[in-house]
Order: sequence, then structure tokens, then C-alpha cells
Amino acid sequence: MSINKLVIIKIGEGNFESGFAVTLAIGVEGKLPEVEITGKLAPLPEMPLYYSHWQSSYRRLGQAYRLGAHRVQVTNVSVTHECVSSARILRSRFNSWLQDEGFRPLREKWLEKLLPTDIIRVILQTEDSQLQRLPWHSWDLLERYPQAEISLASPSYERIQLFYQPNSQVNILAIVGNSQGIDTEADQVLLQGLPDANVTFLVEPQRQQLTESLWNHEWDILFFAGHSSSSENDASGLIYLNQTDSLTIGELQYALRKAVKKGLQLAIFNSCDGLGLARELTSLHIPQMIVMREPVPDLVAQQFLKYFLQDFSSGESFYQSVRSSRERLQGLEDKYPCATWLPVICQNPAQTPLKWSDFIDTPVQDITDSPPLVKPELEKKLSLNKLSLNKILISSVVMTAVVSGIRFIGLLQNWELSAFDYMMRSRSLFIDEGVDSRLLIVTIDDADLNLQRRKGENLKGTSISDNYLNQLIEKLQASQPKFIGLDIYRDFPAELPKLKTTLQNSNNIIGVCKGGDSNSIVNTNGIAPPPELPLDNIGFSDFILDSDQVVRRHLLYMNSEVASLCRSQYALSLELAFRYLHLQSTYPTFNSENNLQIGKTVIPAIHSYTGGYQNIDANGGQILLNYRITKQIAPIVTLRQILDGEVDAKYIKNRIVLVGISSKGDLPDYWATPYGKQLDKNMPGVIIHAHMTSQILSTVLNNRPLLKVWSSPIEIIWIFIWSMIGAISAWFGRKQISILILVTSISAVILYLLAQVLLIQAYWVPFIPSVLVLLGTIAGVYLWAKK
Repeated sequence: MSINKLVIIKIGEGNFESGFAVTLAIGVEGKLPEVEITGKLAPLPEMPLYYSHWQSSYRRLGQAYRLGAHRVQVTNVSVTHECVSSARILRSRFNSWLQDEGFRPLREKWLEKLLPTDIIRVILQTEDSQLQRLPWHSWDLLERYPQAEISLASPSYERIQLFYQPNSQVNILAIVGNSQGIDTEADQVLLQGLPDANVTFLVEPQRQQLTESLWNHEWDILFFAGHSSSSENDASGLIYLNQTDSLTIGELQYALRKAVKKGLQLAIFNSCDGLGLARELTSLHIPQMIVMREPVPDLVAQQFLKYFLQDFSSGESFYQSVRSSRERLQGLEDKYPCATWLPVICQNPAQTPLKWSDFIDTPVQDITDSPPLVKPELEKKLSLNKLSLNKILISSVVMTAVVSGIRFIGLLQNWELSAFDYMMRSRSLFIDEGVDSRLLIVTIDDADLNLQRRKGENLKGTSISDNYLNQLIEKLQASQPKFIGLDIYRDFPAELPKLKTTLQNSNNIIGVCKGGDSNSIVNTNGIAPPPELPLDNIGFSDFILDSDQVVRRHLLYMNSEVASLCRSQYALSLELAFRYLHLQSTYPTFNSENNLQIGKTVIPAIHSYTGGYQNIDANGGQILLNYRITKQIAPIVTLRQILDGEVDAKYIKNRIVLVGISSKGDLPDYWATPYGKQLDKNMPGVIIHAHMTSQILSTVLNNRPLLKVWSSPIEIIWIFIWSMIGAISAWFGRKQISILILVTSISAVILYLLAQVLLIQAYWVPFIPSVLVLLGTIAGVYLWAKK
């Protein structure tokens, strides 16, 4: 496959008497050089003499040159043989010079790095006018590479910010100057026949007319035909506008500079001896120029223009069009010796040549191997046209459909739940809600159990004896709590009369039972509540477990099974919340949509597929459990601390006190949560009840949001957006894998941060499906674009 390469040969300080320092740089077009090497051109004082001899014989040929009228010479003396002979000698000495020992490493590096199939732009940078005039096109190394062409450039250059917009046609300003003794009508005919071109002719214009045209209009190409000349050392050039007026480039500098800023890309001087013109034009930073090295015969100028315009307007690259057109002039060398030596490209190294189609505001068929465009906006537009928006959309739609389908049948559920857990844990890196001051948790740990056993207490298979439970309730009631939630199973009557009386007469004590489960091997009919407490003071303790046995949902209410020993309709957490809110004159009800409503707050239950769940148990009212973002949900004390009077009454008064077991011994009540599935990271049941109670109270009283999910259509749109981001990223990063990896990484990080921030705001969005479509579309489009 052909690769666009850029070769820069920079010839620095020196002269033909002492030699020149040379630097060779080779790289891919549009990128930094891959290699740079220095060398030296050996001293060769006679080289300017070889050129002078050839130049003298060439200019004595007696052709109808497009030189200034006062310099045209016509002679009948045939010097054709001398011209051809001196050209052969000059070419031979020139190539021998470039094979010298000091220059050989550069030559070898060229042969090592460049293939004959490569498309190569060679830029020769030097200020030495004699070096510029040498026949670099006849360098044997260049002739080995059929798609290479050389241009001249100054070591000093500058990239100009172009105010360039493609138009429906290529705008060409054609200046036809003094044509005495030459035929410029053929040039005009060729220009008029160009496709998609708007040509404006100025025939033998006045100076002001030319200046106004350059200043007031936008031109893509500037063309000049007529007489011109250069000074002896090529320091300046002169064009002849009409029969009486001539003009230097310096006298047009402001108008030309304005034309360049407006988008002038190419100047063609189809006139004689143009290196002096080019040197002056270089200071104006015109992107590309074509000039004639020496006086040019009429027919040669016309044929070159014909060939060049044919190739360039048909889609060939600028450099290849020049090389092809220059080489086709060989057919005229029987009458016009050395015609192939005349056309020269002069290049601003900071600019990249455009193709003919790039001047026109229409899509191109293939820009994969073309050089980068001058304006990023144009490159973006053409790139999108290459793949086409339809292909990006197709890729995104297909990937979104595939991933959404896989998600819908449940194959992504475990991944989504794991990602949900990770982001739930990570919320604490961004925010800390602090403890819920409405709650106090009293735990019964291993030390409390051991203490009771040492005291000879009868635990009856539970975590606290009648005696210790009675002492606990008396201690708590003395400090005036709002309510006491006993997350302790007591399906047997109290033997201590005092405890029995306490339970029967305390309206603020809420006990628990466990609902029946026909699918369970043990406790098929559930666990009955404490007999001393009325049914209205009972809440169930059941948790809803996901397939991986993790508590992520909050079961609010349920219809108990017929044989269940637990007839309570509401969860312990909801019973406690109801009573607390009742004191705030806030009452629960069920609205017309059968959703629980407490005051003005609606708590919609989960009834179907949502947020990564598939085929969930819809029995009863469930919501997602939005665990409080804090290291500790509420102050936690032990049974011993309460009984020993170590807890200040202010931590009990007006609070909901939850009592439960935290022992990891005989009676463990630990559950897997998003904060940890491992046994050592499981959470006591009483702590989970505290999170559930806090969730209801905070939602109603503090407007703390419940966890929400988007509707299925919105989730699909979200997934599709990330698929589009992946497709666009893959297209613009297709040319360099490192850029693609960087863009992919940045996109994935942004996706994660957005999902994390939305979860903090209580929105659970589909993260795993979005990652899959992002990466899948990037991979698919990247491979598609490479075909």
C-alpha cells in the first residue's frame, strides 16, 4: 500500500568552496519525522560554472521566450548540441557530487526508509540561489521513485492562519500581462475549459485594477501569463503588466498578503525566469507556487499548463500533477532541449497542498491517503463523509440493539448488580451524610451473651433473657424514647411477670415476627411475634434477597401466606416510621395508583423489570434501598452500656431505639449488602433495619431522594448515546492507535464518573450496558474503517 511520506533536505551554512552542512529528515506526511540525520556536501567550486555553461547555451537557443521584452534575444546560431551536451555534463557532475562520502549516509538512510511505492514530497530548504537552480529533479535517487517530486523552500517560513472556506467552484484570478511576441490565448482557453472553475481574466491590467482584485475578492489560485524576469542573483522578480508598466512583487505585497489570508493556495507563474519571483513570494508565505527555472518557450509553457491542469483538476495530487506534467514535456525536447528542467515547485513547508476537490464544497470519494487539510473543520466534514453518518448510525443502532437484548434476557444482571455495589460503596469518597440523629441502636454482642450465661440467665434460644430484657426496657423508658423496636424473635410467652406487664402496657414497643415461606426448608410457617404485644405493634423482619443473597431492596409491606404465623402487614422499619411520622401529623395512605403515600411523599413500589433486575419477585411493596452514605447510620451502644448507665439520656430521648443482635457466635443475624458480601463485611440485621427506617423518615421529612431508575426507552437512549460516542471516537482515532486508546480511556472514565454522580443524586443508570456498547462500537467501527 502506498504511504504518503515527507522528506526534508535542509542545506545550511556553507558554499561551493568549503562545502555545505546538510540535514535529512524523513517521516509520514502530517506527523513528526521518524528519523533525522546530518551529513555534508563536499566542496565543488566548479559546480556554479557547470550550471553557468549550461544556462548560457540554453539561453542562446533563440526560442520565443516569455522573458521581459527588452531581454528577448533571437539568434540563428544553432547551439542545440552544445545545450544538450552541457546539460548532460551538469547532470553527471551533479549526481557524482551527491554520491560523495560525506553525503552517502543520507543517501543510504533514504534508501532504507523509503519504498519505491511511497508517495513522497521532497522539500529542499536553502537560501543559496545557486543551489536552488541546480537540476535536483534529475537526481538519480529521485528518479528511482516514480511518485516522488521535489520542491524548493526557504529555511525561514511561517504558517498563516487562513480564512478559507470551500466554494461551489474553484476561484481563479488569471492575469494576462504584456504578451508582445508570445501567444497567451492558448493559456486562456485552457483555463476556461476547467471543470468547476470560476475564472476571472485581467488582460494587461493597470496596477490599481490588479490590486483591487486581489484585495476585494477571495481567490484559490493566482495565474500569471506574460513576460517576466529575475535579477541576476534571483533576489527579486519583475512582471510586465501591460505595454508600459512593470511591477515587482514587493510593489504588490500588501494585496498579495491579503489574498493569502483569504485563502490563496496556489500561484502559477507560467512565465520566464521565475526563481526571483518565487523568492519574493516566499516572504508572503503563499502555500504553493509553480514557476519556471529559466526562460520558457511559448509552446512549452502552454503544454505544461495543459498537462498540469488536466491532471490536477481530475483529482491527482499537486506534486504528482507537476511531476507527470514536467516529464511529459520530454516529447518536446527534440525542438526545445531541457524543457523538462523548467517547471519548479516552490513550497511553504508549514502548509500542506490541497487537491482540486478540496477547493470545492462537495464530498470527496477517498481521502484516506490524502494529506491533512488546512482547516480542521473541513477535515472533520470530509472525514464524516468518508464513513458517512449512516454507517455511524447503523453501527450504533446495531450495537445498542444487541446489548439491550442481552440485558433484557438477564445475562448482564450479575454484572450490573456488582457495578451497582461498587458505586454504592464509592459514594463515600464524594459525600458523607452523617448519622441519623433520630435513631439509636442497641446491640447484643458476644460479650453480652457470655455475661448472661455467666449470670445463669435462661436465654430460651434467643439473645436476651426475660430479666435482662425487662431491665433494658426500664432503662430505655426512663429516658423517654419515642419508640423501641425489638428486632429479637420471642415466639414464647414471658415467664417474668414484670416483663409481661411491661410489654402489655407499653404502647411504644414494636416487636417482630417472620413471614412464612413455603420455599424454605426451615421456618416454613414463619416465626410468631411476642404474645404480649398486640398485632398493631408488630412488624415483620423479612428481607428480600437478590439471586446473589445480597440485600438491595426494602420490603415495605406484604400479604402473608395463609399458614404463616406472622400476620403483620408492614415491615418493622415502616411501623416505626409510621408512628414517628404520626407524631409529626403526617399520615400514610395508598393513592389511586396503589402506591404508598405518606403526607405529600409518594413511595412507588417496584412491580416489574427495573434497574438491572429481571423477573423480580413482585409480591408486596418493594423499593430500592438507598443506604445512608455514612460510616455509621446512628450511634451504636451495647446492652451492657445501657444497663450500666453509661449512655447519656440525650442519646435516647425522643429517638427511635432499635435493639438487635450483633453477635457472630451462636445466633448470627448478618446479611450481605452492597458494602460487602464476605462474612467479615456482612451487616447485622438491626443495622439494616436502621437504614430502612432512616430511608423512610429522611424521604418524608428531609426530601432525601429514593433510588430511581429511568424508564426503558430513556435507558435505551442513554445506551445509544454512548454507542454514538464510541463510533465517533473510533472514526477520528482510527489513524493512530495510541490516540484511540487515549480517547477510549477518557470516554470510559467520563462514563463512570457520570454514573457515579447520578447515583449520588439517586439515579441508578445502566453502567455496564453503556460500557459494553462504548467498547463494542469502538472496536467494530475501528475494524470497519480499516477495511
